[in-house]
Amino acid sequence: MADTVFTPDVVAQIMRHMNDDHADDNVLIARGLGGQPGTTEARMSGMDADGMDFVAIVGGAEVPVRVPFSERLTERRQVRGEAARMYHEACAVLGVTPRP
Repeated sequence: MADTVFTPDVVAQIMRHMNDDHADDNVLIARGLGGQPGTTEARMSGMDADGMDFVAIVGGAEVPVRVPFSERLTERRQVRGEAARMYHEACAVLGVTPRP
């Protein structure tokens, strides 16, 4: 099954990368795709083959956010493309110019 691709170690590595290198992207994703436009901070908190989970800070409170992938993932290498898609779609929704 696809979920075996995303072992706890793999999820931890992806979360570390998203939280350390893409913290601002997490905020945009939570605002634009996660239904939390008031997000001031967000961190990736988990994922599976169907989507990414975030904890958004909205009005000083932690709010769970789930953003689905465009399709069920079967390989780790697909995560990067889905994260990029989420970022670009969130920018479009929010009217933000994405970085090159």
